[in-house]
Amino acid sequence: MHVPDGFIDAPTSAVTGVVAAGAIAVSLRGARRELDDRTAPLAGLVAAFIFAVQMLNFPVAAGTSGHLLGGALAAILVGPFTGVLCVSVVLLMQGVLFADGGLTALGVNITDMAIVTTVVAYAVFRGLVKVLPRTRRSVTAASFVAAVLSVPAAAVAFTFLYWIGGTTDVAIGKVATAMIGVHVLIGIGEAVITALTVGAVLAVRPDLVHGARDLRQTLRLRVNGELVDAPAAGSAPAGSAVPVAARTSRRTLWATGLVTSLVLAGFVSFYASASPDGLEKVAADQGIDAKTGKHATSDSPLADYGVKDVTNARLSGGLAGVIGVGVTVVGGSAVFWAVRRRRGADASPTAVENV
Repeated sequence: MHVPDGFIDAPTSAVTGVVAAGAIAVSLRGARRELDDRTAPLAGLVAAFIFAVQMLNFPVAAGTSGHLLGGALAAILVGPFTGVLCVSVVLLMQGVLFADGGLTALGVNITDMAIVTTVVAYAVFRGLVKVLPRTRRSVTAASFVAAVLSVPAAAVAFTFLYWIGGTTDVAIGKVATAMIGVHVLIGIGEAVITALTVGAVLAVRPDLVHGARDLRQTLRLRVNGELVDAPAAGSAPAGSAVPVAARTSRRTLWATGLVTSLVLAGFVSFYASASPDGLEKVAADQGIDAKTGKHATSDSPLADYGVKDVTNARLSGGLAGVIGVGVTVVGGSAVFWAVRRRRGADASPTAVENV
């Protein structure tokens, strides 16, 4: 659903740019509450994983494919504010380095793929976990439903933006029917990937899943004959030792996720469907793409997910995927560690005294 330059007119693109900038500013503040020393590295990995899986187009209908959007996955794993940032980092890397998604349409893409999917998915997810039993299976099931609904919600959002600022004269009813219809099917694929990933992390480190925090039960200790709540894990004194097993487990999870992302982007992506994705197919069928502009970074050495001057298609695509994962995990991790450090600065003794 990466919108290229030329689908949406300049005024509408500018407005969505302002909306996207505002949402990112709010998310930067909100992410301070979501990120800690355990989850900040995971957030960078989530961004890299989303980048990798977005390269794996899967067939959904004759001549049409789809790929993960990632808003639901990011929101459930690391929180809705951090989730918006994760997907935004991916979209920025794709637009600048790989000429995927227009630069003038970056606000449209962030609004549609990062904000709408994350907000809708997390709202549905939280509503479901409140009424379902407090189990890991419930979290996984809720993530499935949330992901299913997030994709057609993004299709509705694009249709609305096209209705306001589309550059071609196409009946909005036809656009809506085509977009929502194909993206319901893509949503099923999104849901399967999201549920499998959330379930896998829940199986090894449920304490790192933001959406499963309600499953954690407060440890109670008997002190002088009375039961009292044990201090939260994050309230340990500064400099206190973290259990070696916990450190190793987080490192193992991070390393496993990174290797998986590299394999998916560097090898498995070669076998992805070559059919146009849902938006590309609808745009071609309905004439939405009549005024598509040339991408500003179409001459990038990594444009179209290939390495310039590498003639072997498999090697070129694999190298581009590996580079993309590497750049995304480094760039994303830098952002999230900076947010985490800002939270620490806000919580400093000086800051507390001034409150």
